[in-house]
Amino acid sequence: MVPQQVVDGAAARAHRHLRASLLDRAIFYLFWQRGLRLSEVEELRLEDLDLSARKLSLRNGKGMKDRTVYMTDTILRALSAYLAVRGPGASDHVFLYRNQALKKDLVHSRIRDAGKRVGVKVYAHRLRHTTATQLLNAGCPVISIQKFLGHKKLNTTMVYAHAYDKTVEADYYAAMQRVEQHLEFLGQPLEIPGPLYANERRQLSALAEQLFTPELSFEMRLEIAFQMRELLIGQPEWIPPPVLASSDVA
Repeated sequence: MVPQQVVDGAAARAHRHLRASLLDRAIFYLFWQRGLRLSEVEELRLEDLDLSARKLSLRNGKGMKDRTVYMTDTILRALSAYLAVRGPGASDHVFLYRNQALKKDLVHSRIRDAGKRVGVKVYAHRLRHTTATQLLNAGCPVISIQKFLGHKKLNTTMVYAHAYDKTVEADYYAAMQRVEQHLEFLGQPLEIPGPLYANERRQLSALAEQLFTPELSFEMRLEIAFQMRELLIGQPEWIPPPVLASSDVA
């Protein structure tokens, strides 16, 4: 017969393991999907949570400016699961480890170790960077990303925009493929007559520059692709690149 203290000890260890796992998952999603800073996760208090409205209040962030941020359903589920096993603590910090508020080195090491287990080099700020890049690649306006991340200056947010170049390239080729498929459907073969002259090259270059505008909507990119194709197949009259208006910004 197994002694009761052994059963109790095993149950306690299992509970601690579960609590630690749910802690890791909750802070991971706050870094990855919400883009919080390490200090913001450490300082989060129970009174800062509004789960019914899916909101977090971040106090005295970088630049000493408070802000309210929103949570995805995934973050809400992960956070709620952790809170259900959080238990009492020496303070009202949301995240506790062994009933004490989290320390920076602990969060850093746990995120790093989790990455090692799946063969990925990861840390808190890298996940914040990933948040910005994913939002930008999904077409989210840079101004909105600036507000999400709590950047005081837009230039700080724009450092993430270099990763957008590959998306612009992919969008262009995808749009051009659809153009060609449409023309093939209409029975118009794609034929490129002769070499491009200097004027056409300048016109194509001007259009290509437009494609590197992060805020450019998909519809505007498609319009530019149409114009580039017309130049390539010998359209006699060049149409200037569209002028971006506020209504064209995604």
